[in-house]
This record gives sequence, C-alpha cells and structure tokens, in this order.
Amino acid sequence: MVRVKRSQLREGCVLAEDVLGKTKRPIIPKNTVITKPLLLVLEKFLVEEVDVEPLLANGEPFPNVDSASTAVAKQPMAFYLEAVQRYKTWFQSWQAGLPVDIGEIRGVIISLFERMAGQKRELLMLHHYATKDEYLHHHAVSVGLLAGFLAMQLGYSEGECHQIALAGVLADCGMAKVSKRILTNPSALTEAEFNEVKQHPVFSYRMVQKIPALNHGAKLAVLQHHERNDGSGYPLGVKAERIHPYSQIVAVADVYHAMTSERLYRRKQSPFRAIETMQREQFGKLSTEAVAALVSNLIGLQTGAVVKLSNGEMAEVMFIPSDEPARPIVKIIETGQLLSLSVQRDIYIEEMVQG
Repeated sequence: MVRVKRSQLREGCVLAEDVLGKTKRPIIPKNTVITKPLLLVLEKFLVEEVDVEPLLANGEPFPNVDSASTAVAKQPMAFYLEAVQRYKTWFQSWQAGLPVDIGEIRGVIISLFERMAGQKRELLMLHHYATKDEYLHHHAVSVGLLAGFLAMQLGYSEGECHQIALAGVLADCGMAKVSKRILTNPSALTEAEFNEVKQHPVFSYRMVQKIPALNHGAKLAVLQHHERNDGSGYPLGVKAERIHPYSQIVAVADVYHAMTSERLYRRKQSPFRAIETMQREQFGKLSTEAVAALVSNLIGLQTGAVVKLSNGEMAEVMFIPSDEPARPIVKIIETGQLLSLSVQRDIYIEEMVQG
C-alpha cells in the first residue's frame, strides 16, 4: 500500500483503502479502479491524499514505487492482476494462431486459485478491477476463480475444483477467433455480430478438445457454459439433462461476473442487485445449487455488517430474511431509522463496507 497525493493519481490506480469524506463516510470504496470521472470526484470532495496499491489494474507498477514496496504488494490481489496480464499475452498468442499452452496456464491459475480460495471478500471484489478495455482478460481469470470456489463449496474434490477453474479460464479462449472489430465495439452488438460471438464456445472447445490435461467434464464446460437448463442457451440449445454439472457451475460464475463488471456497452450492477436478477430472471435457466452456493458463501451477509445502500446511506444489517438474503432489515447509521429492503424495493445494497 502506498500513500500518494491526488495529483499523483492516474487512471488505472487501485484504491487500497476506502476514501472517506469530511463526515467520515466512504466516498469511494477500496479496490476501486480510478477513472477520469473518479479523479473529478476526488477533486470535488477536496481529497488530498489516498492509499493505492503498488500495482495498477493492468499489472504495471505504480510510477516511482520502489521494489521493496512492490514486494509488500505480493498479496493475493497482486497475483490476480499479474495473472490477468498473463492471460492477455495468452489471448494475443491465440489470436496469432498459437495453441493453448495448458502447462503454463495451469501453473499460473492453480497457484492463484489456491491463494484466493479462502479469500471470500477479495473474490466478491474482483469485479472492481474489470475496466472496460481490459474486461475480457479480467473476466476469464475471475470466472475461473469463482467457478473453482463454487465447486469447492459444493463439495467437489480438489482435482475437480482445479479442472473447473481451468474450464472457467478457458471458456472464452475462442473469443480470440472472433473479429477484433466486434471485440472492441463500444456499442450494442448487431444480430449478425452477436451470432458470430455465439460461436465462441465452439471455437473454445476446438482449441482445448485434444488437451489430455483437461478431463471430459472440463472440455464440456468450455463448450456448454452458455447453455441453459430450459434449452434457451447456445450454441446447441441443449436442456439440463444434457448439460454437464461442471458447465452449470461455470455458467453461474460467468453470469455473475459479467453482470457486476463494467463493459464497453453495459454498466455494472451491484453484486447484491446481480444476485436478485439472477434469482428472478435466470430461474429455471441456471443451477439452483450453484446460485445458492454463490449467495450463501460469497454474498452472505451477517448481522452487524455495515453496508452502503444505493441511495448513498450507510446502514447496519439488523435481520436477514431467509427467503431474500440480499434484502435484509437495516438501520440507517446517521438517523437510526429501520428500513426493510424487502419492502423498500427501490433501494438495494450497493457494497458491503465492513463484514
């Protein structure tokens, strides 16, 4: 962690601590990647200094940070950012026609997964690092970590968790065969463009189908991660009985990270908002067991947790209903008012500030 003046900040810096306003309420939560609009926010709120990570979101060291400081940064998130940059180089090699080097990928990803598997809070925050320009690379690594974590919570063996994590990372490797123009398109895709993107699971499968280090389930997960239990998915439109369990786990990780990340043509959602949407709109499409594991282990709130609401208020969790765990009864810290988010549907939890 490095203390820097506002004038030293640049786009891509990662906040190591919450930025507090004059009232000691968080203005910007930690793990947020600094953008131009956020630099203006800091200026408006007269914030003079902030704490940032020694590594930028793209894995590069923060300017003028010495090697000793960088060494201290070798925490799980620093390894995550490095893995994202490694994935970027792999993706560029696939675009150039080179094969998947499963030995190198396994060495990076499994080591990272073992570091991150017990870091629930950090896993919840992965979406903060996914910038619009780097989304594809962050998404692959994050889906692998999240899928492996969910598999672990669902009782899969260590070896199976590793296979599922690798499947999550490689699920979108076939995007390297999609037109670069489509990958960098800042607007919503046309029907023709989306139809091309919908072929990426097939491209991905072809790239991994002859790799002996991946088992049959992992290869199917690469092919089927966009299939849905009711048959509404792609590329084959198969139903639940023909979708491998590994595929269903990767699908949940994929949807969750996509919904919570900033993308070229879509704004990110709060993790709690995303969970609600998944439970409502994806019912009958996604594995209920995998979604439940996500809710209870990753989004799980505890009484006494401090959260930031969508209206900017800070609140303390007082009671968590079993049927809607993302919509607890909270107490507004500033006024002491009790608020049931199950009743007040237009307000939702934006972030967990303190567990």
